[in-house]
Amino acid sequence: MSVARVTEITAASPNGFSDAVKIGIARAVKTLDNVTGAWIQDQEVRVEGDKVVDYRVHMKVTFILTD
Repeated sequence: MSVARVTEITAASPNGFSDAVKIGIARAVKTLDNVTGAWIQDQEVRVEGDKVVDYRVHMKVTFILTD
Protein backbone atom coordinates (compact mmCIF):
# COMPACT_ATOMS: atom_id res chain seq x y z
CA MET A 1 0.00 0.00 0.00
CA SER A 2 1.32 3.42 -0.89
CA VAL A 3 0.58 6.85 0.50
CA ALA A 4 0.41 9.93 -1.70
CA ARG A 5 0.96 13.52 -0.74
CA VAL A 6 0.01 16.73 -2.53
CA THR A 7 1.92 20.00 -2.53
CA GLU A 8 1.01 23.31 -4.12
CA ILE A 9 3.33 25.05 -6.57
CA THR A 10 3.05 28.32 -8.48
CA ALA A 11 5.17 28.68 -11.60
CA ALA A 12 5.48 31.42 -14.20
CA SER A 13 6.76 31.84 -17.74
CA PRO A 14 6.78 34.67 -20.27
CA ASN A 15 6.12 32.10 -23.03
CA GLY A 16 2.73 30.63 -22.08
CA PHE A 17 0.78 28.42 -19.71
CA SER A 18 2.23 25.19 -21.12
CA ASP A 19 5.75 26.42 -20.49
CA ALA A 20 4.82 27.49 -16.95
CA VAL A 21 3.54 23.96 -16.24
CA LYS A 22 6.79 22.44 -17.55
CA ILE A 23 8.86 24.83 -15.41
CA GLY A 24 6.80 23.97 -12.32
CA ILE A 25 7.10 20.22 -12.82
CA ALA A 26 10.83 20.48 -13.55
CA ARG A 27 11.30 22.34 -10.28
CA ALA A 28 9.10 19.89 -8.33
CA VAL A 29 11.04 16.81 -9.40
CA LYS A 30 14.29 18.39 -8.18
CA THR A 31 13.14 18.08 -4.57
CA LEU A 32 10.26 15.58 -4.65
CA ASP A 33 10.65 11.88 -5.40
CA ASN A 34 8.03 9.80 -7.19
CA VAL A 35 6.01 12.64 -8.74
CA THR A 36 3.02 11.02 -10.43
CA GLY A 37 0.97 13.93 -11.71
CA ALA A 38 -0.36 17.45 -11.28
CA TRP A 39 -3.69 19.21 -11.29
CA ILE A 40 -3.79 22.75 -12.67
CA GLN A 41 -5.89 24.56 -10.10
CA ASP A 42 -5.77 28.06 -11.60
CA GLN A 43 -4.22 30.12 -14.37
CA GLU A 44 -3.60 33.85 -14.54
CA VAL A 45 -1.69 36.40 -16.55
CA ARG A 46 0.24 39.47 -15.48
CA VAL A 47 -0.19 42.50 -17.72
CA GLU A 48 2.06 45.54 -18.00
CA GLY A 49 0.84 48.37 -20.20
CA ASP A 50 -1.14 46.63 -22.90
CA LYS A 51 0.89 43.40 -23.07
CA VAL A 52 0.82 40.07 -21.29
CA VAL A 53 4.24 39.71 -19.67
CA ASP A 54 3.80 36.61 -17.53
CA TYR A 55 1.68 33.44 -17.56
CA ARG A 56 1.20 31.80 -14.18
CA VAL A 57 -0.18 28.45 -13.12
CA HIS A 58 -1.13 27.33 -9.63
CA MET A 59 -0.90 23.56 -9.49
CA LYS A 60 -1.18 20.72 -7.03
CA VAL A 61 1.55 18.16 -7.54
CA THR A 62 1.05 14.58 -6.34
CA PHE A 63 3.93 12.40 -5.25
CA ILE A 64 4.17 8.98 -3.62
CA LEU A 65 5.81 8.62 -0.22
CA THR A 66 8.14 5.64 0.08
CA ASP A 67 8.92 3.48 3.09
